[in-house]
Amino acid sequence: MFDSGIGGLTVLREARVLMPARHFTYVADDAGFPYGGWEEPALKAHIIALFRRLLSDHDPEICVIACNTAFTLVGADLRAAFPEMPFVGTVPAIKPAAERTRSGLVSVLATPGTVKRAYTRGLIDSFASQCEVQLVGSENLARMAEAYIRGETLADDAVRAEIMPCFVEEGGRKTDIVVLACTHYPFMANLFRKLAPWPVDWLDPAEAIARQACRLVPPLEAMAPGEDIAIFTSGRPDFATRRLMQGFGLRV
Repeated sequence: MFDSGIGGLTVLREARVLMPARHFTYVADDAGFPYGGWEEPALKAHIIALFRRLLSDHDPEICVIACNTAFTLVGADLRAAFPEMPFVGTVPAIKPAAERTRSGLVSVLATPGTVKRAYTRGLIDSFASQCEVQLVGSENLARMAEAYIRGETLADDAVRAEIMPCFVEEGGRKTDIVVLACTHYPFMANLFRKLAPWPVDWLDPAEAIARQACRLVPPLEAMAPGEDIAIFTSGRPDFATRRLMQGFGLRV
């Protein structure tokens, strides 16, 4: 299970519920985090080279890319480079949002990289052409979420400033669904609810990602041997991060 940081733990949490007999290797590319500052060709080459090492070292039966920014950029390239490996990707949950909205006003809260990706625009054209979709690319929220997950306190005003562009009023209608298009964000969902100017449905894709992974692997009748581990590409996770991983039952 791969993410740019520790946001993919939201997907790991759901995957463990659905696949309790399996063991997981969680990879956080903290050496490359945040991905928003990378040029696309360099980030693409970085991720493919990283997976070449990871697949050789760990030989997983499936890979979950628990990162919208990474998968919308390099998902097709990973499948082409490693055709024998099943990849489960993470993309903005625009289709279910379009199916659920009553007001027709949907917002997608993401990273700048996910917002600018042609993949994201294609999802809107394919599944949400009857909706008005507000794309909100936050420069700061993924980094803020990493701090929040580690137990740091965030100023309400700072968080509110990041989410307020999601809330649109138009002709008596209001945004009623916000797609959480970064796996870091669901950890902050309760904070978002508290600070939102009106109630909305915050759409978390973690369960759907885990269900897809579960469909692609054969069921196990007994617990597989082994343990769950976490790998940080920097090789230097701090004490708070190590403690968090241990709380998730991961050996760093």
